[in-house]
Amino acid sequence: MKDEKDEVKKDETVETPAEGEAVESPQTPEAEEKTPAEPDWKALYALTLADFDNYKKRTARDREETYRYAEADILKDVLPSVDNLALALANAKDREDDEFVKGVKLVYDTFLAALKEHQAEPFDSVGKELDTEKMEAIATLPSEEFEEGIVSIESKRGWLLKGKVLRAAQVVVSSGKGA
Repeated sequence: MKDEKDEVKKDETVETPAEGEAVESPQTPEAEEKTPAEPDWKALYALTLADFDNYKKRTARDREETYRYAEADILKDVLPSVDNLALALANAKDREDDEFVKGVKLVYDTFLAALKEHQAEPFDSVGKELDTEKMEAIATLPSEEFEEGIVSIESKRGWLLKGKVLRAAQVVVSSGKGA
């Protein structure tokens, strides 16, 4: 009989894990409940549908924005010509009766009308505080007429296209009264 008990004890021996080995606990009903269940297909469908709807709205908004500002590149290319015509007219103030100057004025006015038709309009910056969203300061100079931080000279005129900056104005900012 003693031999049978020893054999039973030998079969019932539990192995002890070595150092650093993880001990596995026997499976319990709670552990089985934590396994992922079948996904909620209705919720996934609703989320996918909402994502697709947002995608359609975003692409429509981007397409509209692209069409709305498509002419920006062309108008930017035209602005140097407008600047040159304005400079030519400014230097010909003493010859306003000359037929050639009248022709240049006519071309300049036609350019301005076309720009206005496309909702591009110039903005003034002289006498205003420096706005870094619309203006690019290229220098500071002392000025008797303007206080510090106020635009005293406009080197290149700024333009807006449908309320957005098409080209920033290049300006000289007053550093206050000179010594």
